[in-house]
Amino acid sequence: MTEPANSSYDWKYLMYQPYKWLVFLPLMIVNSVLFATLAALCALLISAKAGSFMGRCWARVCCWITPVKVFVKGKAQIEAGKSYVIVSNHQTIWDIFLLYGYFPTDFRWVMKKELRKIPFIGYASEKVGHIFIDRSSPRAAVHSLEEAKRKLDNGISVVIFPEGTRSGQKEMRPFKKGAFRLAFELGFDILPITIIDSYKINRSGFFNLMPGRAGLIIHPPVNTHLFTDKLEDLVSYTREVINSALTD
Repeated sequence: MTEPANSSYDWKYLMYQPYKWLVFLPLMIVNSVLFATLAALCALLISAKAGSFMGRCWARVCCWITPVKVFVKGKAQIEAGKSYVIVSNHQTIWDIFLLYGYFPTDFRWVMKKELRKIPFIGYASEKVGHIFIDRSSPRAAVHSLEEAKRKLDNGISVVIFPEGTRSGQKEMRPFKKGAFRLAFELGFDILPITIIDSYKINRSGFFNLMPGRAGLIIHPPVNTHLFTDKLEDLVSYTREVINSALTD
């Protein structure tokens, strides 16, 4: 009798469960509380950049303990000291750990306001300078974008997932236009990033995990000045660039 195509995955998944509950989960809790506290303290006592560095350490440790082997291609595309609107596909929550831990320059997240309520992490994110946005209120959203303009200087970029939510798969959802409007308003180039195979690490639900390999592909920046008054074209072109690495 032929085994089902997913039998190998099923066995690996079952074998991983004791490690997940007995090792990964306790370490994840300790790691999150520890580095959230350090990030908040560093942001308050030293600088937001120091706090952000602690966030990067937290994200890397999250990948190490899963464990996820991470690769990054295209670092040479980034111009030192330049700010970008970073636009990426969004497969799972592990995208956050991949980007925060392994993207080579400092940035701030645009986050749903609900994430501010997460114990320790929400407070630390606020002190580091990440930007919370109320998507249910256009007026509040505009205020958040004005706040973003004040925080993004000296080579600090901003990351936005234009799909608006996790896809849970390789294929992308349609892109929303907010990130691209922000790029026009700030006068920043778009930096497209493709996240590879995050959905194989985190299938569905936060703790439905498997160890594996995932990574980032950094594409050449997109000059927004070439798309003045062509918002739809900018959205479409950027999506095609990101998708090109998913179809290779």
